[in-house]
Formats: sequence, structure tokens, C-alpha cells
Amino acid sequence: MGGSNHFNGLKTFGLFVAMWMVMLALGTAVAGGQYLWLFAGLSVIGTFVGYWNSDKLAIRAMHAQPVTEVEQPAMYRIVRELSREANQPMPRLYVSPTDAPNAFATGRNPKNAAVCCTTGILQLLDERELRGVLGHELMHVYNRDVLIGSVAAAFAGMITAIAQWLLFFSGGRDSRDNPLGIFGVLAMMVLAPIAATLIRMAISRTREYDADEDGAKLTGDPLALASALRKLEGGVQRRPLPQETKFENVSHLFIANPFSGAGMAKLFATHPPMDQRIERLEDMARQNGQGGFGHGGPTRGDDLGGFTLN
Repeated sequence: MGGSNHFNGLKTFGLFVAMWMVMLALGTAVAGGQYLWLFAGLSVIGTFVGYWNSDKLAIRAMHAQPVTEVEQPAMYRIVRELSREANQPMPRLYVSPTDAPNAFATGRNPKNAAVCCTTGILQLLDERELRGVLGHELMHVYNRDVLIGSVAAAFAGMITAIAQWLLFFSGGRDSRDNPLGIFGVLAMMVLAPIAATLIRMAISRTREYDADEDGAKLTGDPLALASALRKLEGGVQRRPLPQETKFENVSHLFIANPFSGAGMAKLFATHPPMDQRIERLEDMARQNGQGGFGHGGPTRGDDLGGFTLN
């Protein structure tokens, strides 16, 4: 199946290069690079630990429970078909007891992957739309997006740690002979972590676009995912997750941003705007001669009830 090429992989690489340049600029210009490798080593350890336990962290945060094929026959049927189509092993399947409609996939590789749907999304979507969502989530696993996200988080964390260490312990004494001057050094200490966070968010957004496109190719039905995203946009606004630390730490894994937000929050969002994602998927469908789907028809599960997480 063909589709538009937005060079998401190349953009991801370019963003990592930008992140590395920010780190080098901070570590070298301010401290001569003498502590750079210490922070790098600590970040590598943190990345490995987070990456190795990524599936446990997200599942625990959402109180998700494993489900059998008898309990969720549609999930099993769809995931089994798509896994076979991709020539990949069957992941573990979970359901989270929350009315907030969302889904995520995690795990360090296809052999250790887990896919989770909330009860809210299972009520909201029909089977065709659910297939589109599950195709998207499986592509996050196949594209090794958990590893990419872990490395991006480590880079951002390392930059922030360097800036904080220099700010509180260096006291600017290394800045007297620095051409930037003390005010330039202090500005870099403040702005570098912000830049790193923005780049990390941009990396997350490119991976969402990639999972949309590759998932649509896997299912052969971009309009099904477009319809699902349209329903999720309204569903999440009605029933967002509480903005708590345990959810914020895993929010980048979800197919839709689980929090409501506007203004500056959009700048730091881990997900691209829904309308842009839907437009890209509809463009893919037009290029492949597919008709319109996803605009009409009743939406199931409009009344999602209150947020529940047992």
C-alpha cells in the first residue's frame, strides 16, 4: 500500500542531532566539557533501567490487567491477524479499567511487547476503528519507539541535570573567562533544558506520525484510524486522565494525548494536533483511491461516564 512520505525517520534523526548539539553547547561552553561524560554515563544507566522496565511502568500506572481471548475476542482476533501480517510474535493483551478512552503499546521489543486498551476506548470504537488503533500501537513496537523515547528522555534529562548542577554548584565561576559572560552562561543554563524538552516533544510527535502512517499501511485502512482519532479527540476532552505524575510519565505512550490542554500546553505536547493526523490519513486514503469513511454515522459511547481507575 502506498502513502505520503513525510520523512518522519529523517526528522527524528535530525532532532536527535539538535539535542546532541544543545548538550555539547551547554557542557562545553559552560564547563569545558569536564563533567559531560559523567552525566552521559548516568543517563545511559537511567535509560537502560527505564527501557528494560517500560512495559511494567505503564501497565502499573494504568492498573491494567491481562485479558483472555474469551474476555476480549475482538482484541485477540485483530492483534493476531495484524501480528501474522507483520510476521511478528503475538504481544500480551491488557485492559485498563478506566472510562477515559485511550490505548497504548509498550515493551522493549516485539517478543516482550504489551498492548493495552482502556474500557473507554473499547466502548467508544467499532471493530474497524479498533483495528486501526491496534495497528498504530503495534507499529510503535515494531518501530522500536519505546527505545527511541527512552533515549530522547535520557538526553533531555542529562541536559537538565548538567544545567542544574552547574547552576547550583558551579556558581558561575567557570564563566568569567567565557565569551558568553555570566549572563549568557546563566541564560544557557535556563534555556538549554527548555530547548531539550521541546526537542524531546518534537521527537515524540514524529513517532506518532510514523505510527499513524505505518499502522495504516499494516491495516490497509487509513480512514478507519482517522475515524477512530476523530472519536478519541472528543472522548478524551470529555474524560481526560487526571494530570498526575504517574500518568504524565507514560502519557507519550498513548495514541491520544490523555490530558486536556490549550495554549502553551500545546507547545510541550507529546502528540501532534489531531486534525493534522486525520488530514494525513485522509490524504493517504485519497492517494489509494479509497472512499470517504469516518465523517458520518453515530458515535458509540458518547456518554463515557466518570473516570474510574480501581
